[in-house]
Amino acid sequence: MLGAGLGTRLKHLTGQKPKPLIPICGKPLITFAFDHLIRHGIERIVVNTHHRPEAYAQTFPDSKYRGLPLHFEHEPALLETAGGIKNVEHLLRSETFLVYNGDILSDLPIDAAIEQHFRQRNEVTLVLRSSGGPLHISLDEKNGQIVDIARRLRSGVEPKYMFTGIYVVSPSFLFKVPSRTKISVIPIFLHMIQRGLKIGGVVIDEGHWWDLGTREKYLEVHRYFAQKTFTFKYEFGGPDDPPWPMWIHPNAKISPRTKISGATAIGPGASVDDLAQITDCVLWENAQVASGAVLRNCIVTAGQTASGAHTDFDF
Repeated sequence: MLGAGLGTRLKHLTGQKPKPLIPICGKPLITFAFDHLIRHGIERIVVNTHHRPEAYAQTFPDSKYRGLPLHFEHEPALLETAGGIKNVEHLLRSETFLVYNGDILSDLPIDAAIEQHFRQRNEVTLVLRSSGGPLHISLDEKNGQIVDIARRLRSGVEPKYMFTGIYVVSPSFLFKVPSRTKISVIPIFLHMIQRGLKIGGVVIDEGHWWDLGTREKYLEVHRYFAQKTFTFKYEFGGPDDPPWPMWIHPNAKISPRTKISGATAIGPGASVDDLAQITDCVLWENAQVASGAVLRNCIVTAGQTASGAHTDFDF
């Protein structure tokens, strides 16, 4: 799990906590990925950290999730995607593993990618989609191999697919990444293509996929889960966890003289005072909405107070 990014597109929302820990109706984003991976048989999870690493320790004090062991590897200096993977080589070198970006929320049926990875004996297999983001990946439809990324190799094959940030990786890939180097996976993938090494792609357009890198996508996800008919392909949490989605936490203090509407999620310890009106807003833990405030499409982060009238504003 790549959890070390700074979350700069979310601006000051990630000042208090790393992006993978932002709450979706009170549930940390990264735990959706954990649930997804557990459903596909993953037995151990390694998370790299950088920004506010203590927040991970606070969220997972026993370094476990649903009984699954979690290993957190801190990067004092950011190493990018490939550098972050190389940094935990000692934990990965013996088995094929999945890499999963920490800022996505998805229920893609990734079994097909895992199966093709082993069947074609790929070194890396990317999970792709044909829509939902920038279409940078050129795929040879006949053999399922990636032939170009963002036209950098001038392959002449039209880039028609989006890279989801989920990929299956064989341990041999680790030998291609220089040690103690800040480097993305993309130049390494391109070098592999040039050398004729097997880097495959599987298009999975079933299911859901969101990149929660912007506040708009963050609020959009809440609106999706506010639909009573939303569909998702795996369970949220374990049998002992509280029901989800939890729109208003039991510990929140809500004045009876307030109006709460739309996809509004109110976290633990939050309070909404008299005559406030909030629509399609997200209140993090211990957030406060002052008396008479009128908020629409706003996010009130942990411990902050919102007052007055605001639309599309973050506190």
